[in-house]
Amino acid sequence: MRTPDPATPFTAASLHEHVLRLHQCGGSGAGLLLRRAHAAALISGALAASLPLAGALLLSYAALPDVPSARLVLRHHPLRLRSAFLWNSLSRALASATLPDEALEVYNRMVRSGVRPDDRTFPFALHAAAAAVVAGEHPGKGLELHAAALRRGLLLSDVFAGNTLVTFYAVCGRAADARRLFDEMPARDVISWNSLVSAFLTNGMLDDAKRAVVWMMRSGVPVNVASLVSLVPACGTEQDERFGLCLHGLALKSGLDSVVNLSNALVDMYGKFGDFEASLRVFNGMPERNEVSWNSALGCFVHAGFHEDVLELFRAMSEQGVKPGSFTLSSLLPALVDLGYFHLGKEVHGYSIRRGMELDIFIANSLMDMYAKFGCSEKASAIFEKIEARNVVSWNAMIANLAQNGAETEAFRLVIEMQKNGECPNSFTIVNLLPACSRMASLKMGKQIHAWSVRRSLVSDLFVSNALIDAYAKCGQLSLARNIFDMSEKDDVSYNTLIVGYSQSSLCFESLHLFEQMRTAGVEYDAVSFMGCLSACANLSSFKQGKEIHGVLVRRLLSTHPFLANSLLDLYTKGGMLDAASKIFNRITQKDVASWNTMILGYGMHGQLDVAFELFDLMKDDGVDYDHVSYIAVLSACSHGGLVDRGKKYFSQMLSQNIKPQQMHYACMVDLLGRAGQLSECAEIIRNMPFHANSDVWGALLGSCRIHGNIELARWAAEHLFELKPEHSGYYTLLMNMYAEAGMWSEAHEIRTLMKSRKVQKNPAYSWVQNGNKLQAFLVGGA
Repeated sequence: MRTPDPATPFTAASLHEHVLRLHQCGGSGAGLLLRRAHAAALISGALAASLPLAGALLLSYAALPDVPSARLVLRHHPLRLRSAFLWNSLSRALASATLPDEALEVYNRMVRSGVRPDDRTFPFALHAAAAAVVAGEHPGKGLELHAAALRRGLLLSDVFAGNTLVTFYAVCGRAADARRLFDEMPARDVISWNSLVSAFLTNGMLDDAKRAVVWMMRSGVPVNVASLVSLVPACGTEQDERFGLCLHGLALKSGLDSVVNLSNALVDMYGKFGDFEASLRVFNGMPERNEVSWNSALGCFVHAGFHEDVLELFRAMSEQGVKPGSFTLSSLLPALVDLGYFHLGKEVHGYSIRRGMELDIFIANSLMDMYAKFGCSEKASAIFEKIEARNVVSWNAMIANLAQNGAETEAFRLVIEMQKNGECPNSFTIVNLLPACSRMASLKMGKQIHAWSVRRSLVSDLFVSNALIDAYAKCGQLSLARNIFDMSEKDDVSYNTLIVGYSQSSLCFESLHLFEQMRTAGVEYDAVSFMGCLSACANLSSFKQGKEIHGVLVRRLLSTHPFLANSLLDLYTKGGMLDAASKIFNRITQKDVASWNTMILGYGMHGQLDVAFELFDLMKDDGVDYDHVSYIAVLSACSHGGLVDRGKKYFSQMLSQNIKPQQMHYACMVDLLGRAGQLSECAEIIRNMPFHANSDVWGALLGSCRIHGNIELARWAAEHLFELKPEHSGYYTLLMNMYAEAGMWSEAHEIRTLMKSRKVQKNPAYSWVQNGNKLQAFLVGGA
């Protein structure tokens, strides 16, 4: 910055011009240069004689911000008591520096000093009072200023003061008072009208704002950019497409459509209407674009899920030489996640580091979300730790990261830490936590979150209620899930969650009832609805209804949908209709691992072992890798056929492919060996398992002991089953029958006594009778 030539005498005019240039340019060295200019003004005597120079110094110091120096300029100026000019300048500067309390204190000291307010005093003070109201302070100061302005008669002559008062009452949420004040103004300009429109919009009164604009035009006041820029976004938010189109037409007629700010608002408005062609047409027709223009277009495509278009637009933005800001990058990252472009996401991260934007709160939150969804939990955690001023989105992103990547306990711990740091969990926090409860099978934690959401009045949120239904259903508490379903708002997700939940329980018929209710309620079926219903039909052996659903899928051209085709395979294989299953299987163009597994299980279950083993080999030839279910399917087939050696070969093959055996693999091996009478080897497998055996493994051993009459091992298996599933009556009955057959009546009596003490009853049996299109369930009580 060039300073005045020392050889030239300092004048008030030259110093004033120099201070204004410093104010406009700013920069790291502006403070030092400003103090030098201040010193020169003092030494030359120019400061004492020039109010404009003193005012420029006040504004520049406040902008640094250096409020103490600004106050000193006012305090030591000899003309401070002769005019309100310097007081107004300081009040304005402090309000602009978001220090409304300080600005109002300047006004108070001015009045106490006996300085007479002028036509600019009240507008500046009212601006500060409005900011104070937003901050929750001094709610009555604006009313005091209004009364003082009335006493001095300034509102009758000063449009500027009247406009500021209209804005003040709008900020206070008193739109009716703003309207009354507007009506009382003897003279109005376009700013008066725009202030009234803004007052209505600030208080959510779009219809009144629309009427005000029409009234404004009928009064002969032409609309300007400010009039339209405030209304256009409101039309987009409220989906008022008709009036939005009228405003666009008015902009074209007035020649305002080329103004960048208004065009940006129109791009955003059409995006919210879902008219992306119109949005892009406005964008492409803009003679000049800024970063906001590109962001508005990007936001439209992100909102619509057109992620390929987002990427293409970003490339065009870069080619135009526009540097992306934080909003641009934070919009781009979710699009890259949905496209699966992790490498590009990492490049964006690198770019943000080079630009020093990595810790921008919006970018950091998007980066955390990206790394979490790509399974890089540690990277997401590292970014979270670097954020200094975390907001609720940051905490939610980190909680989601932990919950989605298997660190459920850490996720719950972070919620407690979040509250200690002053952030209150919201509906997104709950939606992230509830799936973690179901994965941990922690019904207690799920109920605590449910209770907390009730206390916070969040349970009425559709996403929260759906998450609660899902959590309770996955924890086996279908009655609780149904209670929430019955008392909540419902969408397709609500129905689907409960349909799938019932289809995996003993109450499968409820899935079919809900499926029927869904249609009656006018909620459209989707793939998940049909999957749940087909699963219920398969479990209920309700093959007639399953075939009817298959017919619906054919008519809707959905029968080749990968998930639905697999559900149909499950239905037909469980019903022994292997020819129908084979036809569906052969029509699937992209067979996934689930398709092959279902067919292998089906053929193995129905004794066609050669076909099952052939399919297992063909699966590899088709380029589909085996998973743990593939080996469960083929081991089950070996068990059904008594093929011990072949089963051992498959188990060894699984280990060689680095697929870690799970409980069901061990259960299959125990069943296979047990059926063949190799019970000692079964016991050896169980003892050498890398984890504690579950009820499937012990149940397989107990069943084998029943076949071969090995009471000693049966007792050992039953002891574990009574601990793991104390409410399951079948295990008690099986051991009791073995004792009875062996003549061990006292032991059999002990088991019966144990059942009574634990209040274990035989599971009731259901029978289903189809009457027309309805499935009737009949309960049979056990003795």
